[in-house]
Amino acid sequence: MTDVQTRADVETEVAQTGTASTRRCVLLGAGGLGAAAVLAACGTATTGTNPNGSDFEAEPGPAGSKGTTTGGGTTGGDSGGGAAGASLALVADVPSGGGIIQGDYVITQPTQGTFKAFTKICTHQGCEVSEVKDGTINCPCHGAKFSIKDGSVAGGPAPKPLAETKVKVDGENIVAA
Repeated sequence: MTDVQTRADVETEVAQTGTASTRRCVLLGAGGLGAAAVLAACGTATTGTNPNGSDFEAEPGPAGSKGTTTGGGTTGGDSGGGAAGASLALVADVPSGGGIIQGDYVITQPTQGTFKAFTKICTHQGCEVSEVKDGTINCPCHGAKFSIKDGSVAGGPAPKPLAETKVKVDGENIVAA
């Protein structure tokens, strides 16, 4: 008899090694993908203070974007645009000493016949303000308050005033100037 291994033993060893190696690779690959997914979900890079990963001042909403109507009914025109002459609200819908949130704006009437418009995006963390009450524009997220007269910070954590858009009255409409 000779000292030669049979072919079946060699093939079995190669097959077992290949199977173990393949199984090990699949398990390691799956574990690696799972770890990458967890890390990607946990690590959001932000450039500002906005928790959704974008800074409103660095990346404002796209030009011509439309907002939702959250109060005051229809405006008889385009409620989301800021182009000169675009109707933002009806004069009759904005109470004296108060205001409404319409489209992308908060439109206020601090004194009878004087209208102002501000962005509805809070300067603290980019939330949308939700109400105009008792002379202030209020953000529900962290309690920031802004003056209906000039958009200045009246309380809370907001670092800057709301951005103002110049408006004028055109008949029954308040329009971007």
